Amino acid sequence: MSRFNSILIANRGEIACRVIRSAKALGYRTIAVYSEADSNALHVQMADDAVCIGAGPVNESYLLAERILDAARQTGAQAIHPGYGFLSENADFAQACVDAGIIFIGPSAEAINLMGNKAEAKRRMIQADVPCVPGYEGVDQSDDTLLREAGKIDLPMMVKAAAGGGGRGMRLVHNREELADTLQLARAEALSAFGSDELILEQAIIRPRHVEVQVFADSQGNTVHLGERDCSVQRRHQKVVEEAPCPIMTDALRERMGAAAVAAAKSINYQGAGTVEFLLAENGAFYFLEMNTRLQVEHPVTELITGLDLVALQIQVAQGEPLGLTQEDIKLQGHAIEVRLYAEDTSQDFLPTSGPIHLWSPPQGEGIRVDHGIRSGQEVSPYYDPMIAKVITSGPSREVARLRMIEALNQTLLFGTRTNRDFLKACIENEVFIEGAATTAFIGEEFSPEQLEQRPPSFCNNAIAAVIELQLQHQQAFASSVNVAAGLKNWSSSTPMPSRKRYQHGEKALDLWITPDDEDTYIVTDEGDHTCTVNVISINDGIAKLSVDGRRVKACFQKTADKLYLSEGGVSSVYRDEIPFDGLQDQTAGGGNIIAPMHGQLLELKVQTGDSVEAGQTLAILEAMKMFYELTAETAGTVTDILVEAGTQVAADELLIQVEAAE
Repeated sequence: MSRFNSILIANRGEIACRVIRSAKALGYRTIAVYSEADSNALHVQMADDAVCIGAGPVNESYLLAERILDAARQTGAQAIHPGYGFLSENADFAQACVDAGIIFIGPSAEAINLMGNKAEAKRRMIQADVPCVPGYEGVDQSDDTLLREAGKIDLPMMVKAAAGGGGRGMRLVHNREELADTLQLARAEALSAFGSDELILEQAIIRPRHVEVQVFADSQGNTVHLGERDCSVQRRHQKVVEEAPCPIMTDALRERMGAAAVAAAKSINYQGAGTVEFLLAENGAFYFLEMNTRLQVEHPVTELITGLDLVALQIQVAQGEPLGLTQEDIKLQGHAIEVRLYAEDTSQDFLPTSGPIHLWSPPQGEGIRVDHGIRSGQEVSPYYDPMIAKVITSGPSREVARLRMIEALNQTLLFGTRTNRDFLKACIENEVFIEGAATTAFIGEEFSPEQLEQRPPSFCNNAIAAVIELQLQHQQAFASSVNVAAGLKNWSSSTPMPSRKRYQHGEKALDLWITPDDEDTYIVTDEGDHTCTVNVISINDGIAKLSVDGRRVKACFQKTADKLYLSEGGVSSVYRDEIPFDGLQDQTAGGGNIIAPMHGQLLELKVQTGDSVEAGQTLAILEAMKMFYELTAETAGTVTDILVEAGTQVAADELLIQVEAAE
């Protein structure tokens, strides 16, 4: 037995908070590490002790193993839980913990090393008779060899980073002419994200389900699986919605997939929590994809259908104790669904966003669980993964869990940076998802670019926003004047005087006129034929209770210096009255100019001043939030100026390249 009573969590955000909660409940002393950008983060406040390990960028803080080990020595931490991401699947870090006399709450360095490389893992699984996707996973990584081996694989084909995960270094190839460029881009992305540019090639399995099996093993040789999770709803090869159990799973298929997952774990003498991921084809065949040698983001759905605390089990096994479970002890009950709340703009190909969190209010209720590491008043940093919270619902049936998820998302409030909340709700309400028929092609097949656009709010919501803003202005005026009676706020010596608001939603400008009807009632009209009557019942502490044309409405809002954030009926929208800002619009000319879509590092410039460019041509490559983005020309023209250098950090909305559009 290897007893310990203190745990350092080598991570941040929601997973650090998740580990701290279970560890503290079991009586362990907890230590957080944090970057300068996370100095006020929730996980720092929750822990018993905390140590700053460097600047905001991950390669100056969370990826520095020696800084984390120094923090452990400094605080007397006897064990380290790596969470997921960062150093969680770094074999050198796991071994360094052991060498320092600190228990690593995870598998051995050897197991991590074996399964951390997709090529080596696939070779090992083939030896263990675990079904694998046809492809190339050889040691020879020359371009000539990869191009030659690719010729033996049917299209479409996947190019994958051998050391990777989370969709980074992964590219889909539809024609062989694009393969050479794809290899170059995948290599660069893999090297940046994982420190290795090794690639594997695989035949793409069209419209599969992504089904993974949770395994657990102790040091006594006991290995079990805890059922499966369906993680098919993905964008950019990253999971968005997960559920357990898989909607189409049969007892016979679960037995076969579970046996394959257990065999995979036993073949490498695995210990601790792990996940064996499979592609499940439409014909019922399944293929090994990879093994994640850590706790998964989606572990809560397994916890909810098994009644087990997986973090507590990790701590138990790390101390050399037996699992205390046999396969027969594992009973799956009910259904659970998890959605990942990302800071991203779905209308811009799910582009990550960063910025302030003016208000964070997670949902509550029967069968609702929220794992998060954020709070009102903090910032969503550009340095880290854009996932900011997980909303999980459970129930006795899949439909109950699904309906609870809709209600939970309706209640979820994050005012500030843009999120994918409304998109998540659209996924859960989609008929294909309702039928349990979603595959990895779900988002591409069910959501056109137009459907991913942020829908403009309804006239009713616009009217609610306008009335709330007007009422807040009245409240501010009354608070600053002792001579104004509250009962006279809509008084006029003649006919009622309308107020005007002008809102911009995308390219559409909307003018509204708000005319008092009595003390707390307004008639709202627009330039068209829309009109409604809004009666204010109460406006307090960010909640407005109203009657709109006789219908009772409860809206949540947050007012900042120049914007009103509103959530009503499960739809979020942002309002900025343009009238006070007339004449103050940004004069930076558009044309073909290249603007940074987010904070990040400009990795490469592909043009020089004076170059002629075509529409769609890649002009630069930006790295942000662990992904590479190609910045392309919107129009043909000539590069007239380059305002930044490769290798430098750039800010969101910064002008990078000036392009004079061709006439």
